[in-house]
Amino acid sequence: MNQRLLVLLCAALALIPLHTAVAAEIGSQAPDCALTSISDAQHHDLQQFRGKVVYVDFWASWCPPCAKSFPFLNKLERDFKADGLQVIGVNLDQTPEDATVFLTEYPADFTVTADADQQCATKFEVKAMPSSYLIDRKGVIRHIHLGFRDGAAEELRLAVEQLLAEAPELASSGESVTQP
Repeated sequence: MNQRLLVLLCAALALIPLHTAVAAEIGSQAPDCALTSISDAQHHDLQQFRGKVVYVDFWASWCPPCAKSFPFLNKLERDFKADGLQVIGVNLDQTPEDATVFLTEYPADFTVTADADQQCATKFEVKAMPSSYLIDRKGVIRHIHLGFRDGAAEELRLAVEQLLAEAPELASSGESVTQP
């Protein structure tokens, strides 16, 4: 596909909402999904990460902004994994080889899973590529970010830092613990 067609496809996907019975909105419990790691075929579900702050990023190989987000996601993983952050990339390519080629050019230092049948994307109501969901330690969606543009990294990093700084008992109350 040529670059112009890819950009138009990304824009069209941003305009087409996926509907489900349960909305994945800020303040709601994150839907549970069965995912398979691309690197080692290990099975994951989001519930296994309770107690951690989870950054779920839906991406595809044909999405130029997704390629721009990978260095940022790698840095988040390096900087905050020890503090309790789990970054999970959820690939939506229908052909596994497309994801593999992408990952050769844009390596991931975080967990990358496949969602070829898009059951997880449907549950989350993914509306754009990439779509990111920041989930607190109690499994509540606290931040949603659509797309990835210059300047987005600072906003997203701040949201991650705020959730990591929260006391676990305040994780889903929306309150933040301020530090002097």
